[in-house]
Amino acid sequence: MSTVYAAYEDALFVVDADRETIVREQRFDSRPECVAVTDDALFVGTFEHGLQRWTDEGASWERPDGIEQDAVTSLTIAPDDPETVYAGTEPSRLYRSTDGGRTFERLPGITDLPSSAEWSFPPRPDTHHVRWIEPDPADPALLHVAVEAGALLRARVDADGSVDWTDRVPSARRDVHTIATHPERLDHAWVAAGDGYAETTDAGKSWQHPQAGLDHTYCWSVAVGLAPEQADSSQPRVLLSAATSAREAHRVGESYLYCRTGDAWERLDDRGVPTGEGVYRAVLASGTNEATFWAANNHGLYCTADGGDAWTEIDVSWPDRVSEQPCRGLAIVD
Repeated sequence: MSTVYAAYEDALFVVDADRETIVREQRFDSRPECVAVTDDALFVGTFEHGLQRWTDEGASWERPDGIEQDAVTSLTIAPDDPETVYAGTEPSRLYRSTDGGRTFERLPGITDLPSSAEWSFPPRPDTHHVRWIEPDPADPALLHVAVEAGALLRARVDADGSVDWTDRVPSARRDVHTIATHPERLDHAWVAAGDGYAETTDAGKSWQHPQAGLDHTYCWSVAVGLAPEQADSSQPRVLLSAATSAREAHRVGESYLYCRTGDAWERLDDRGVPTGEGVYRAVLASGTNEATFWAANNHGLYCTADGGDAWTEIDVSWPDRVSEQPCRGLAIVD
């Protein structure tokens, strides 16, 4: 059974994808920004009410100790240890929990980096935030940390909470929204950024920017897996949501999906998932199966089992207001 946690502008929806049913709608007074799930807890980062931790099968919500900011903008669970949870905030700070998200400690040094004087989020130019945190698959103590807008950083976090930071490198994107990794492709990472797509094969020491066939370069979400016919191949299938600009992605609603295997991007129009006019940028997620991907946008929730060639709508009864809201976060539990 696949359970999908989809955060929209005012609520978190918990969807039983097999039964095509919304099993819970949790409304929030503050906009949800991100969502993460462990075996024991569900986490929702909100813009004004901080981090919310859901336990006891939804019987209670709690705000963990140790996070000072009102805005929690990113969350991730360590791949090697579900008790380790990372959270990023606005203003840009990085936090870690080693007890399953019950308490957090602030990790030092992020705003001491030389490039921090140039960080700024255009809609709120006097601030910036940690948009994404992604552990390296070869070394979970090494994190890729995206600051919106201004830098893609690396952080090596020791057991005692000390951090060895690496500032942005010249080839890195500056406006990173999403980072994906794959457990079988060590030292690789893939990036969707407002200033284009990028990928690394050396754990972020350098970045390449293959753009052939990518007609829309304001990139929002990226996910990585394989198409079925590539099960024994070293070439990943990369899915990407993109638009012409932030305005089209978030406010007007004109966005597209792309896939790439090898050298060129292919646009996924007329594949069963809405694209184009009237569609806000999708949030993407990989499933457990290599060829399974999920996409959520203002038209609903969609799944592909063949690497993106054909999509099926998860036909649930969404509230009408969802059609006017971009998805903010997506987590899948298979």
